[in-house]
Amino acid sequence: MVVQHNMQAANANRMLNITTGAQSKSTEKLSSGYRINRAADDAAGLSISEKMRKQIRGLDKASSNAEDGVSSVQTAEGALTEVHSMLQRMNELATQSANGTNSTTDRKAIQDEIDQLTTEIDRVAETTKFNETYLLKGDNGTKTVNMKAHDAGLKGTLTDNGDGTATFVMDELKDGETVSIGGKNYKIGSTEDEVDDWLTANDVSDAANKTVKINGTEYTYNAGAAAGTNGAITAGWYAKTPIAPADKNVSTTPDFADLDAIKAAINKGGTASKGAKSITGLNDTDAQKDGISNTDASVISREKAYELASKELLAANHIGDTKGTAAVANANNNKADGSFKITTGSSDVADKLSFSLHVGSDADMTNKITVDIETMNSSYLGIKGLNVNDDSGIAATYAIDAISDALQKVSEQRSSLGAVQNRLEHTIDNLDNVVENTTTAESRIRDTDMAEEMVNYSKNNILAQAGQSMLAQANQSNQGVLSLLQ
Repeated sequence: MVVQHNMQAANANRMLNITTGAQSKSTEKLSSGYRINRAADDAAGLSISEKMRKQIRGLDKASSNAEDGVSSVQTAEGALTEVHSMLQRMNELATQSANGTNSTTDRKAIQDEIDQLTTEIDRVAETTKFNETYLLKGDNGTKTVNMKAHDAGLKGTLTDNGDGTATFVMDELKDGETVSIGGKNYKIGSTEDEVDDWLTANDVSDAANKTVKINGTEYTYNAGAAAGTNGAITAGWYAKTPIAPADKNVSTTPDFADLDAIKAAINKGGTASKGAKSITGLNDTDAQKDGISNTDASVISREKAYELASKELLAANHIGDTKGTAAVANANNNKADGSFKITTGSSDVADKLSFSLHVGSDADMTNKITVDIETMNSSYLGIKGLNVNDDSGIAATYAIDAISDALQKVSEQRSSLGAVQNRLEHTIDNLDNVVENTTTAESRIRDTDMAEEMVNYSKNNILAQAGQSMLAQANQSNQGVLSLLQ
């Protein structure tokens, strides 16, 4: 029996300290809700949990970034909705102005509204912004945009070369064919040589029973008959079957004596036809030939038709050309054959606005979603200085094509923004899903299982009470030594 070392009490005290420590940890876990409150609780678990927390908080902010991106895209697209509406109104006005019933005053009033709408489109492009970022104004720096090539309503094939030029090949202009140029109808007249070639090709000659229509009347060549009891039938071209006169000393007179007379009638502006083929004489007898008939200004040569077509092509492609680059030239070594090389109009505009939305928790470039927005002003749309006020309505007709191109550009930009918005909405849904699942995984590592921990707490609470009781008993056990000292 010793008094220096009360090992029972020491053992009870040690166990009580262990129980108290475990009870303290249980209390901490229960009160904080976390299974890991310090690295010592679970070093590996803490490391994994913190990596997950980084990902969760990063993805939460990425989702917020994407939502901000949706808002900015909606702001830009909403403004373009009004630009679309204004362009539709401008198309309506241009169509109205193209009508021939309008007076000069009418077209001036229409032009005034066109000017106001153009100015408003520029104002919308200049002022639309989101969080101090101008969305439709473009970015720093400038670039040159080429306008779309137009065919001025001429029949033919237009090919865009993709380099600011285009090639237009008119449909073949045939002899006697009617062609519409600049809203006017012209007939293709033929030179004397072309008339000769046409008559030969269609077998029109001074031979018996040959036929040809001149100005809608059919003539037949009659070889003539010798004088007999009746008069003679003179050889030549007749509109009706010739009848010999009763007087044998008299001869009938043909409408056209011979092929040369036929040619002369055609070359004076007449029209000859054989079956479905026809030809009209040009009758351009001026000393300085201008390619226009002296008797009918609507009859012109092929070369004149190509010249007029070139002017109309230039007028149609000059719309929106703020740099003055629009030009039209013969494409085939300056040969007037209906092939034209068009240099389209162009304009200097601001570079497109480009910004990236970061939609991930890592510094990976694949987490960037780029939004590109062109400057949506009248220069980029190709309608700057749009004019619909002229005497003929042709300017308004060509303006319709320019407005159509502008509508297409706005549609493409809105479609692009709509596609980005849809993508961002899917991105947000995915980010929220990843955050939810990652948070669930992190919870399993970091959070306290309250039911399980309450079991441990209750156990440790009982052990602490038992330990305290045993420590008291152990302290009393050494008091038996006193009976030996009495």
